[in-house]
Order: sequence, then C-alpha cells, then structure tokens
Amino acid sequence: MELHAELARFKAAPELSEWVVGTVRKLIDQAQQEAAESARQIARRDTELHAAQTKVQALVLELAHLRRMRFGARSEAFTGEERDLFHETLASDIAAAEAKLAREQEEKLATPPVPKPPRPRAGRQPLPEHLPRIEHRHEPESCTCGKCGGELVKIGEDISEQLDVEPAKFFVHRHIRPQYACRPCETVSAAPIPPAVIDGGMAAVGLYVWILIGKYLDHLPLYRLEQIAARDRVILSRSTMAEWVGRIGVALQPLADRLAELLLEREVLHADETPVAQLDPGRGKTKRAYLWAYRSNVLETGPPIVVFDYQPSRAGHHARSFLSGWQGSLMVDDFGGYKALFAHGVTELGCLAHARRKYFDLNAAQANSIAQEALRRIAALYVIEVQGRDMNVHERTQLRQEHAQPLLQSMHDWLLQTRVNVANGGGTAKALDYSLRRWSALSRYATAGNLPIDNNPVENVIRPIALGRKNWLFTGSEQAGKRAAAIQSLLGTAKLNGLDPAAWLRVTLEKLPTCLNSQIDSLLPLTAEPLLKTTS
Repeated sequence: MELHAELARFKAAPELSEWVVGTVRKLIDQAQQEAAESARQIARRDTELHAAQTKVQALVLELAHLRRMRFGARSEAFTGEERDLFHETLASDIAAAEAKLAREQEEKLATPPVPKPPRPRAGRQPLPEHLPRIEHRHEPESCTCGKCGGELVKIGEDISEQLDVEPAKFFVHRHIRPQYACRPCETVSAAPIPPAVIDGGMAAVGLYVWILIGKYLDHLPLYRLEQIAARDRVILSRSTMAEWVGRIGVALQPLADRLAELLLEREVLHADETPVAQLDPGRGKTKRAYLWAYRSNVLETGPPIVVFDYQPSRAGHHARSFLSGWQGSLMVDDFGGYKALFAHGVTELGCLAHARRKYFDLNAAQANSIAQEALRRIAALYVIEVQGRDMNVHERTQLRQEHAQPLLQSMHDWLLQTRVNVANGGGTAKALDYSLRRWSALSRYATAGNLPIDNNPVENVIRPIALGRKNWLFTGSEQAGKRAAAIQSLLGTAKLNGLDPAAWLRVTLEKLPTCLNSQIDSLLPLTAEPLLKTTS
C-alpha cells in the first residue's frame, strides 16, 4: 500500500504528507547505507580474519620447522651422521650407567659382585683381515700340572683379537747421498734429488697428506693440527702449513680443472649450492659466499664425479659461467639463479624430494589430510624407483612409462581438483602451488630411464661440508675458497669412486711432479690400483 494513499485517508495537509514521505525515505536510505556499511565491515573483517588465519598457519608451520631444527630431526629421517651420533651416544650412556651402578653396588656391599649372565649379542664383527697382526703368546707359568705334577700336553689354542691404534706418528726420513769423485775428470757424482711437489720442502709427502686430509676431509682448522703436532713436541706453525696448502692447491688445480671438463661431457647433471662465510678484512667481519656443487648422474654409466665451484655470491651468472656451452638435463631446486639456463637449451628437471618436503613440513606442523594424501602418492612413485634401481636404462624407461606416468597423471589431476577447494595464502595452498607450478619439471624424469627423480645425490656430497664448516667457521679469502673447492672436488670424487682419499692423494703427490700433461688423466681419482680401494 502506497504511503500517499494512507495519508490521504486521514485527510492530512499536503505539506504534512510530503514531510512524512521525505522523512520515511531518508530513514530508508539511511538504513540502506548502514546495511551497506555493515556489509563492507563484515567483508573487511572476513578478509582480515582470513589473513590472520593464514598468518597463524604460516607461523605454526614455521614454529614446527624451527622446533624440529632445534630439538628434533631436521629432515624426514636421520642422516647417517646424525643416526651414528645418536647410537654412539646411547651406547656410551648405557655403558656408563651400567659401570656406575656396578661400582655403587660393590661399594655398598663391600663384596665381590655376583657375575651376571652374559647378555645376548648379535655377534662381534671379525676384525679386518688386511690389518697387520702382532702376536702375543701367553704360556702358562709351569709346564707341569699343578695337581699331580704330570707333564702338560698342548691340545689347542684360545685365540682372541683386540683392535689397537697408534696416533699420528711423526718420524724423519734421512736421505744420505754419498758423493763420489773422479780424479782424472775432476768431477763429483751423487744420486740426483727426485722432483717433489714442493722443491726443497722440509716435509715429506705423508705430512702433506696428513695436513690436507685433516683440513679438507676431517674439517680440522690448521691451529688444531698445530696442537696435535705439538703434543709430540713437533713444531708445525700455522703459517708454514698454510704455505704448503697453498702450493699444493696450485699443483692440484690442473686435476680439478680436468675433472670439470670431464663432468661437462655428461648429459645429465645435478646442481646445488650452500652458503659459506668468507672473511672480510676491510670490515672486520665475514660476508656470505657460496660453494656451488655439480655432480654427475647416478643413473648413467661412467665413474661418478663431483666438482665444487667457489663463488662470492649466489648470482645466477656463476652457474651460467660454469655451464657455459653445456646443454643437457639439469636437476635443480626452484632457485631462480638457474632459470636463465633453461631458456638457452638446458632442460630443467625438478626435485621431487623438495616437493615432498613441503607436504612433510605441513603435516609435521599439524595433521593435514591433503599433505598425507600427497605423501602417500609420492611414496608410491619412489617404490617404483626402488624396483628399477638395478635395471638398465631401457628397462627403467619401460617401467616408468607403464607405472610411474599413470600415477603422475592421477596425482596432477588430484592436485588441480584439490587446489580449487583450498583458500589462498595458507601453507596447504603454497605446497600445492609449488607442485603445480613445477609440475612439468617434476614429472619429466618419468619420460626416460636415465633421468633422476630428485636432487638427493648432490645434497649428499654437500652435507659433509655443511657439517664441517661448524669447525672451520669461514674461509680466509676468495682465493682460499677456490683452492678449497678444487681440493674438495678431488677428495669428494675419490670417495664417490670407492677410493681411499689419503692413499690416492699420497700416490698423486708422488707422481705429480714428473707427470706429463698428456698423462694427467691417469692421476684423476676415477680409476686406481687396488691399493687405493677402500675396504669395507
């Protein structure tokens, strides 16, 4: 019913009627404005609430990650070093507790402890056969019986072995070269001094090896090696050892350069980088440099190679410079420094382990059904990789095409359907977006049998260096960093090929002074005599 018609029934004056209608319209307009403002406020608060929930979820995820880094396992499983450290600490604590308890019981009772029944053990591993044996024969005090006086007859032997070790033993090689004169010719002859990696040096090859292995493989700073030598009253100053390291690094550089050349002949490579602190004398502080690592593919034939490249920054042009002219498949994470390579003939391979880590961290922070489903699907893909581990490239290609590719297509469809129902900005959305954004690179491995599924091989060769830098803290200069990268490349490649790095280095330093450039490949840690093979 119209407002004017209602007012006309009461025979109100036109002015009153107009005033009432205007007032009501104003009230209606005001109510509509207030309703619109309320709607805007609700929408704004919904946005703020969503942003707050997203931030809380991100903080919860970050807090869970930091707690795991600080108090728990830093990845889905213990690394070999962490697992060994846990086991050896547990064994030491148990043994110490048992010894302390036995001592306290003995002190309280003041009587010999009752022997406990032996605990069942898995059996002690035999000691390595290649170690020298020093025999100690323990004959009885008398060859006659202590009861009847009869002569004892040998009926067998009880043999037990104990493993022993001598610390680094310093000794001196004294080289004596008699001089002989020819009276008619008036000449003097003597045995020539063989060439050495450092001419006229006071150190033998064994000492150089001990210093380099200690510094670059065991990650001991030179001042600690100085202290170890001092315990045997041997003076090895840090400055002298640093000079030797510098000279040997220059001598070994051609070998590291040759390794890089051979690595770039491979069709598939892994790449990763790790930060390293470098001393900045001008500011009296340290600055961040990077050790770039490039590794050969474990699914290809040929000896494995790892090459480290020390650079002052993480800029992408360092990777482009190292891989200049190379075209192949490169396994990397999502770091933007590699992106320019993929526009110039390099094929990108995505690391499925990185994608998996996003879901693992998400589920570790708080139980998440989407993350759990993603983890289940990725686990199924890795089961296929285990099945194809010992296959050749052709067989592995067929296996992946028949089994992995359907699972990948199903997972991609699931990711797309799931993403539609997940709000933007949260940890779940970020994990899904990472997989979807890099899906072509992540799934490319299944198209061939020689492509790796993840970047774990290069991360494994970087991990010991990342753990060791807690000891040496920083490099003294960019030149020192490059020298360390060259030596680490050689020692790391030796380990990958099952060689004893110390034995290889000793032989190499002995042969290097007389080795021709055309024969340099014979010194590379790719093939070696059986003497250099590690025993396990």
